[in-house]
Amino acid sequence: MCNLYNITTTQEAVRQWTRTLRDISGNLEPSVDVYPNQPGPVVRNTADGKRELAKLLWGLPTPPERTKGKADYGTTNVRNPQYSHWQQFVGVEHRCVVPVTSFAEPSPAPSDKDPETGIQRNYWFARDESRPLFFFAGFRTRWQGVRKVKDGPGDFELFAFMTTKPNALIAPIHEKAMPVILTTSEETEAWLTAPWAEARHLQRTAPDDALVIVEKPATQIKFPRQAPAQGSLF
Repeated sequence: MCNLYNITTTQEAVRQWTRTLRDISGNLEPSVDVYPNQPGPVVRNTADGKRELAKLLWGLPTPPERTKGKADYGTTNVRNPQYSHWQQFVGVEHRCVVPVTSFAEPSPAPSDKDPETGIQRNYWFARDESRPLFFFAGFRTRWQGVRKVKDGPGDFELFAFMTTKPNALIAPIHEKAMPVILTTSEETEAWLTAPWAEARHLQRTAPDDALVIVEKPATQIKFPRQAPAQGSLF
């Protein structure tokens, strides 16, 4: 399931869409690839009632029975929020929205390699070719524990996002799930403020025409094309 996404937008665009009053995320690069257990920007509600843009680590605490006392690198996607472990995060105080402009799913064909890198090829999805902003419906929490053995225990702020059944575009590439996407300000507002009995209905499959397949973002191009050299006139 989606373990890589890209943000190619401005902080101001994120703040305006979500009516965010406070930004503690620092500087957001013009184009950012976000991987598991790395920081990514999210918009969250805070205890003082101010909506905030902040950077959190991608990966919520994993159910303890799966880690068996070992380091917890985090769970990136939540498919069954009704599961008891995830129920602690469904209140508005733990909900967030995750800005994104495109996301990746690996090719299901074992021999489908990226010719640049030799590793498994990714398919990239966006709203359209211009890659406008949208959001994943997410959860977030504070957590104490071990993310990496070499670093030992620490205090972390974590996030993950929900998934649901794939639409007709994504199913041939990832047959089990796709991210829950929010494409209007009304949807992001409902996710951040509505009671769970209402907000849970946003966990639905996106329409088949909600996304298109696009080229990988510039940050994923390892060997940029060189402009032809200017021939000498002498």
